[in-house]
Amino acid sequence: MFPLHKRRLESLRDELQKRGDRPSLNLPSANLDLVEAMSVVEEYGPLCEAMYLMMAADRKVLNVERMVLRGALDVLSNGRVRTAHMESMIDASSKRVAELGEAGCLAECIDALKVDPIRAEITVVLAAAVAAADNHISPEERALYQKLIEGLEISDERADSLLSDLLKPASD
Repeated sequence: MFPLHKRRLESLRDELQKRGDRPSLNLPSANLDLVEAMSVVEEYGPLCEAMYLMMAADRKVLNVERMVLRGALDVLSNGRVRTAHMESMIDASSKRVAELGEAGCLAECIDALKVDPIRAEITVVLAAAVAAADNHISPEERALYQKLIEGLEISDERADSLLSDLLKPASD
């Protein structure tokens, strides 16, 4: 089984948590623009669902994990995915898990992500960051991570390389 190293994920986790901790610019009762919401779900839904599955793997969804997820979506979308979008996608993922089970959701998520290798690799890195959000990577999170990389056909070596690259200083 591929080992997840907390040390490798700390700086990514911290940056995503910092980005996700900013106050939302939306009021909870604000109506989302339907076209924008549909576009966001189409583009980021499977990725968000993978991160939700990681959050829920240990049967605890913590605020710090939500902050990392929010920060990840903020970075990826350049601020386009708002907190209300994220909460809506998390709610939809929760309902899908209740209907299909974790394995069914994961299989559909993998199918959606597998067609784009770059998105698949981004998902693997972000799922690992969510797992490390609470400074503890549970056995359930490790097992889900392993299923994710296997389903996305990412080798243990490649997954390790993706996470190792996080520790390398940025070049000028």
